[in-house]
Amino acid sequence: MINNSNMIHRLDLEGKEIVLLGTAHVSKESVQLVNNVIEQKKPDTVCVELCQSRYHSIKQKERWQDTDIVKVIKEKKSFLLLSNLLLASFQKRIAKKFDIKPGQEMIQAIETAEVIGAKIHLVDRDIRTTLSRTWRAMGLWGKVKLLFQLILSVGEVEDLKEEDVEKMKQEDVLQTLLVEVGKSLPVLKEILIDERDQYLAQKIRNAPGEKIVAVVGAGHIQGIKTYWNADIDLQALEQLPPKGKIAGFLKWIIPAAILGLFLAGFFYRGIDAGKDMIAWWILANGLLAGIGAIIAWAHPATVVSAVLAAPLTSLNPMIAAGWVSGLVEAFSRKPKVRDLEKLAEDIVSIKGFWKNKITRILLVVVFTNIGSSVGTFVAFPVIVKVLLGASS
Repeated sequence: MINNSNMIHRLDLEGKEIVLLGTAHVSKESVQLVNNVIEQKKPDTVCVELCQSRYHSIKQKERWQDTDIVKVIKEKKSFLLLSNLLLASFQKRIAKKFDIKPGQEMIQAIETAEVIGAKIHLVDRDIRTTLSRTWRAMGLWGKVKLLFQLILSVGEVEDLKEEDVEKMKQEDVLQTLLVEVGKSLPVLKEILIDERDQYLAQKIRNAPGEKIVAVVGAGHIQGIKTYWNADIDLQALEQLPPKGKIAGFLKWIIPAAILGLFLAGFFYRGIDAGKDMIAWWILANGLLAGIGAIIAWAHPATVVSAVLAAPLTSLNPMIAAGWVSGLVEAFSRKPKVRDLEKLAEDIVSIKGFWKNKITRILLVVVFTNIGSSVGTFVAFPVIVKVLLGASS
């Protein structure tokens, strides 16, 4: 049972009456509590912990039919879309296990607000911005760990125990899902939880009307109260931080260093040494990128494209092997309307992610890029060793 006294909080703001309602994302009781509080209070505005994109996903059930997968690849958003779908999968499986709809308490808040004629005010930061800020704060290894934790989480829902459920009632879904990655990357808590607490607090304060009910996850209650009187810059929280100077530097210096090693091998150590260095580079990059594509169950033509593209794209900071293989996969196995229609159903299982042509393309992009990146780090010391060996 939910302790309603712990769920309902009242906040002061220049004469406004603001009720902060904490919800348990996996509880039917929260859905009823949301309905009852809004009906009783009859607020001018109902704030909900949704961003514009998630709100549209609730209101527009056929939104996936507008997905342009080629555009997603070209705009370098494959990792973001795949992660978003994996998060959605986690929530859908939990909802199915406990016989509720994903985000049912937010859906109920919207529906009840519409019935009483209250305005709906979206107060969460766009999930794409949150994830983008997360990516910028993570290195390659952190992203790989995050990706695999998201994938593995799809199959972990059936193992949830009662104590896990109780914990989830008091935590944000992102926090629960990424707890292991967060242990090694404390900056994730700042981005996923602390920044969103600030964002939620300010957006609720900015809500129109004299009487307001704000429906948020119980895990955000304490943070919102902590930042309630703080001076918060929403624009700063919505912006993507600039890419790190070191990352930008390495993006160009690594290919330049590789090319420099090739030249040194040819001009100072002989043609044979140069050929061996290039052979090792092609083998490491091509083979590992190809393995990445195979892991994603890519089309044979896609695997070939990954093997051929990786050694070249690894030397070009402006293009990635995954973008090439993703486009080849998209044209080799063109997604059909039924793939878009079944996307919401397919993302509920790991098998579905690999079966659906939309998500498989995203997996091809991500795993090919991971393979190519690993290939670069494997090949670098090998070609240095060949160069030094040739010089001795």
